[in-house]
Amino acid sequence: MKKLLYNMQKYSTINVENSINSGQVFLWKKNENYWYGVNGQDVLRVDEKGIIDSFHNSRTDFFRKKDNTESIIKSISKDKTVKNAVKKYPGLRILRQDPFQCLISFIVSSNSNIQKIKTSLENLSKKFGTKVEYENQEFFLFPKPEKLAKASINEIKSCGVGYRDKFIKEAARMILLEKIDLELLKKCKYEECKQSICTIPGVGNKVADCVMLFSLEKLEAFPLDRWMIRILEKYYFDKFQLDTKTVTEKQYDTLHEKIVNHFGPFAGYSQQFLFKMERENYQKKWL
Repeated sequence: MKKLLYNMQKYSTINVENSINSGQVFLWKKNENYWYGVNGQDVLRVDEKGIIDSFHNSRTDFFRKKDNTESIIKSISKDKTVKNAVKKYPGLRILRQDPFQCLISFIVSSNSNIQKIKTSLENLSKKFGTKVEYENQEFFLFPKPEKLAKASINEIKSCGVGYRDKFIKEAARMILLEKIDLELLKKCKYEECKQSICTIPGVGNKVADCVMLFSLEKLEAFPLDRWMIRILEKYYFDKFQLDTKTVTEKQYDTLHEKIVNHFGPFAGYSQQFLFKMERENYQKKWL
């Protein structure tokens, strides 16, 4: 009975610090004992136990508390590398984000670093988002699609997003015109969802997998960037037979299939543990 209670507590506990500082979100800051973050048209306040209050008093399962974490951890723990990562970062969670903010965030993230992404998104929010005051602090909600769709390229570029300016505007326009229905994509299967979201300019395999994993309920998504390629080369070279440092579209699909066959339907969780572990090993900066 004691072991059962211990396991239940171990898997149900959320490590807020590790979850927020794991490359999933960017518009967050810590103030004393709370984390504050913009999530679409709301501001969330999270205490160290993962209890959430918000500007709009809305309910959100941001830390996916309803997931069967114990079952998921057992499912992905197929080898010593993941087992070590899970042991090192207990309480690390996949975050359930606002889909539009997540989409724009990862378009901005291409060929960039976390601090630069954060600054660019803050600039976009200040220029195009609504200012609110929450607990004596000033926040800017994330811009709505119509604001970015109607903005000029130069206005968007002035936020420091570089060549991604056109991608941001077109992504917003496609959402506004309902060419892409993010809520509907949550109900689609992985392949159909990915095919649809990759029609957005600036969205390739990696960005699509990030958006699907962090906001569209596709827990088998496994974003492959240079960090993940490095990890696979380091720990799984024989299993996944990587022979190039850059992955073509066809190779990406083949590799994803092999990864899901190994880690299972919750492969995205294993990706997050491995990514967190490797970034920490290299002492890379977070928020």
